[in-house]
Amino acid sequence: MTEISPAIIVIPCLNEEHHIGGLLGKLRPAARRLGARIIVADGGSRDATRAIVADIAARDDTVVLIDNPARIQSAAINLAVERFGDGADYLIRIDAHGGYPDDYCDRLLEEARETGADSVVVSMLTEGNGAVQQAAAAAQNSKLGTGGSKHRHGSSGEWVDHGHHALMHIAAFRDIGGYDESFSHNEDAELDHRLRQAGYRIWMSGQTRMTYFPRGSLGGLFRQYLGYGRGRAKNLLKHRVVPKIRQMVPLMVAPTTGLAVLSFVHWIFAVPFLAWAAICLGYGLALALRAGRPGLALAGVSAMVMHFAWSLGFWLQLAGMPAGGRAA
Repeated sequence: MTEISPAIIVIPCLNEEHHIGGLLGKLRPAARRLGARIIVADGGSRDATRAIVADIAARDDTVVLIDNPARIQSAAINLAVERFGDGADYLIRIDAHGGYPDDYCDRLLEEARETGADSVVVSMLTEGNGAVQQAAAAAQNSKLGTGGSKHRHGSSGEWVDHGHHALMHIAAFRDIGGYDESFSHNEDAELDHRLRQAGYRIWMSGQTRMTYFPRGSLGGLFRQYLGYGRGRAKNLLKHRVVPKIRQMVPLMVAPTTGLAVLSFVHWIFAVPFLAWAAICLGYGLALALRAGRPGLALAGVSAMVMHFAWSLGFWLQLAGMPAGGRAA
């Protein structure tokens, strides 16, 4: 059997006491099989996350806990590679709020060797518990919610421009300077752009995928997609990347909502907003009827929150408005 190249498995996390123990329990056997080290980069958790990781690390020397003062995921990965990347061929990035098959890391490394890819990305399926989470999951799994992006709908294995980050050759990661830490969101798409510019190749796995657990409230979903919209706009400004059609359509949601405010002048101003709302709410109702699950009707509301927040974040970033609301 061909010897598997050593890797570091990096988990950026913040306040993940409900997930981190089970996640490490899933990854530790893989780390031992592969001769890998698991680096948990904590961004200042105020719950029991650090205590849980520290307890496991005290009993298992494959697990290491480090501080991530910058708090964001891009900085966590960069720090882990800087401190532990020497002597490792690959970086495997794990989302602390995700679920993974037992052989996830094995499959990624196999595909990297078989394809010669510099980066292996994955598709992800969103799952939820409770009405709000399940509705958000249904919206995120649908073409209405994500515009049909490949990393949201599965792959049989193909070369792509972008996908959910899973594995990367450390030499390629370092060659392009790692993640841009000015990005709190969309740092993966920004890095993929630089990878392709430098001539590196990205393969979307056909052998494995991850499961993502969405925000449990509409407020959390709004903040998440507001950040995604800002990140996409920053990417556009940095690289002059023209948005794809599936991204340009939801861009009009915030302006459409603003236009509806003028409906007191004439009802015609409300028509675009009402049409968008009807499409989203109708889609959610159709999902609920098809599945025989009334709660899924909320998927339409979740889609509206996602669209509006993404669009608003994009335009705020273009206008130079920071998260605090003051002009830059």
